[in-house]
Amino acid sequence: MTTTMKRLTAAVLATTLIIALSGCSNWSKRDRNTAIGAGAGAIGGSILTNGSALGTIGGAAVGGIIGHQVH
Repeated sequence: MTTTMKRLTAAVLATTLIIALSGCSNWSKRDRNTAIGAGAGAIGGSILTNGSALGTIGGAAVGGIIGHQVH
């Protein structure tokens, strides 16, 4: 995967996350933190593993857990 594709993938994932979270105004702070952590983790996992599905899912899981624990 080229650098341009990695950047494009990260931008698309970030945009999707922002759009998805814009409809979640009635969520609790913990719910928002979990979703944001999962999204950020998925982006990070995807970038670090060159777009591997397992890396993306693993990053989302770890990010979601960390986001859930943040107060």
